[in-house]
Amino acid sequence: YTVLSLSGLCPLQVVNPHLLKDLTERGLWNEEMKNQIIAHNGSIQNIPEIPDDLKQLYKTVWEISQKTVLKMAADRGAFIDQSQSLNIHIAEPNYGKLTSMHFYGWKQGLKTGMYYLRTKPAANPIQFTLNKEKLREREKASKEEEEKERNKAAMVCSLENRDECLMCGS
Repeated sequence: YTVLSLSGLCPLQVVNPHLLKDLTERGLWNEEMKNQIIAHNGSIQNIPEIPDDLKQLYKTVWEISQKTVLKMAADRGAFIDQSQSLNIHIAEPNYGKLTSMHFYGWKQGLKTGMYYLRTKPAANPIQFTLNKEKLREREKASKEEEEKERNKAAMVCSLENRDECLMCGS
């Protein structure tokens, strides 16, 4: 995540200490992993080296279902006298999404549908701490590996669709 410096002018990248501990314990934390997390704007969902159990545990606000957030707010609502400040995070809000969200909250019994609507910025800030060349090399190698796998899969007969296979169907 990002925090502002004391001057308030310079955003600083901060790694979730619990994620850092889990990655270190599994031997996954290194400079390359740090750069991948920064390149993915703090998300670990599209980093293949990270196991699925950690991907389920560590999500950004943009990856958490807002329906779940509304449901949890409704569950807490019974224990709150007035209301709660509810932050909703929708990357690209539109009339349909907002209407649906408000009606769902209303049906769940929320007293306040939304206090703040958070959206993604139109442009991402420049990521100064990344080595762009290393990142490009890694992406290129990953794409080449995917291409090899697709080509290999295309050459192998699946035996499931024999009519389409030139070897089995002739």
